[in-house]
Amino acid sequence: MKLVKLMKLCVTLLVIGLTNVAHAETATDKLNKFVATVSTFKANFEQTVFDANGALLEQAKGLLSIQKPGKFRWDYLDPYPQHIIADGERIWFYDVDLEQVTVKPQQETLSDTPATLLSGSSLPEEQYTFKNIPSEDGLSWVGMVPKGTDSNFQAVTLAFDKHGLQQMIMLDSFGQKTRLVFTQTIENYEFGNDEFLFTPPKGVDVVGETGQ
Repeated sequence: MKLVKLMKLCVTLLVIGLTNVAHAETATDKLNKFVATVSTFKANFEQTVFDANGALLEQAKGLLSIQKPGKFRWDYLDPYPQHIIADGERIWFYDVDLEQVTVKPQQETLSDTPATLLSGSSLPEEQYTFKNIPSEDGLSWVGMVPKGTDSNFQAVTLAFDKHGLQQMIMLDSFGQKTRLVFTQTIENYEFGNDEFLFTPPKGVDVVGETGQ
């Protein structure tokens, strides 16, 4: 009789355990939540780039600001100051040391890049196939493979912790890997009206049509 009760207890605990696992929030769930509920995003970032053989190519640090739909800016501060600003219509590349600004139509430039994932220009499921990735580092990882065969990227991987988006890894068509680690993240931050506006400084060379 005691053995029967023990077996019933074990089965009950197993069912409860499986139920909890079934309802655990996966990385895909967190990505969908990020896309659905986060309208603005601000963070510090550290960027590391490796070649196809795993050799370190470059490292950089800076600030990231995003406002959906379609606006963002990457302000690289170290080792060289560079700024990439998307205002919803155009994307500006400003190299401070070269004193040069390049401007291009945003939709054409970012049509198949991971930048559209974070800026909300399109829904992730429209362009990527998802796969949750098991991990023991305390992060929830989701891998994404582009549905289109002409994409410049082989895969994109996102990692979430309890606070939200924590890492982004991009593998391009040449096997080069870019890892971005986000810290001091703030979701739904209230930006000023001029956060995503850019006017080329006087005296710099401007390449492209500004539309201004």
